[in-house]
Amino acid sequence: MSICRFLRVFALGTWVGAIIFFVAGVAPVAFAVLGSRDDAGALVRVSLGRLHTLGLICAVVFVVASLAAAGSVSALARPAVLGVILMAALMFTSQNVVMKRMRILQGQMGSVDATPADNALRSEFDKLHNISVRLEGAVLLIGIASIFLMVRGDLTGK
Repeated sequence: MSICRFLRVFALGTWVGAIIFFVAGVAPVAFAVLGSRDDAGALVRVSLGRLHTLGLICAVVFVVASLAAAGSVSALARPAVLGVILMAALMFTSQNVVMKRMRILQGQMGSVDATPADNALRSEFDKLHNISVRLEGAVLLIGIASIFLMVRGDLTGK
């Protein structure tokens, strides 16, 4: 196994595995164990920020290893690489647009949990939370598809 292939598998597997752990472990446990939904939300927000940093590192490693393995920029047109680039773009949007606005709204509300659901700030927060969940879900699904495409390509030589 070449070092580039190992790096590609390791980077994408780490990223997708971390997302699955976050979804199945960190987020539900935070809300089940911590004393308040606001505290759980704070833990999830910080953890998600770290996950996004890890994702960015993994995306860079994956793309650079793909370029090195192919020996040309044509690797950027391969489906798995395009998937990873799309994952990074969605993750960046989630972190720097959606979550940034959510933090501002949370600061204005003080407590999300104590703010009535019909409050305009809370309504916007909830809408952005749904967008964030969908973006993160899309990153996970594209990641799984990219792993499949990468492995299939390695097996077929494409």
